[in-house]
Amino acid sequence: QVQLVESGGGLVQAGGSLRLSCEASGRTFRSAAMGWFRQAPGKEREFVATISWSSSKTYYADSVKGRFTISRDNAKITVYLQMNSLKPEDTAVYYCAADHGGAQAMTRVDAVDYWGKGTLVTVSS
Repeated sequence: QVQLVESGGGLVQAGGSLRLSCEASGRTFRSAAMGWFRQAPGKEREFVATISWSSSKTYYADSVKGRFTISRDNAKITVYLQMNSLKPEDTAVYYCAADHGGAQAMTRVDAVDYWGKGTLVTVSS
């Protein structure tokens, strides 16, 4: 059974930091690209960041460049999202994603094969 489980969400003040984690289980994701998307209330789900299986390639949405960092540990089959300098507009449910089509291809929501259930991040002003 394929499963992606996120953790690390919560409430933080603007300017603060959070680190999200996503652990994959059920099949090997070591060769899959992984990433993070988010969905704010009343908005569509959007791309945040993706990382290739080897960690050699990363992609970021313009809105988070310089503030968020994606990384992964293939031994633990876990992907992380370090979020710094958080803004109220970063408030959303953050979803972990995995796909065998490559990190660049999975920047599109409709290209993602596997989704986690999401973790809520709330940034207060």
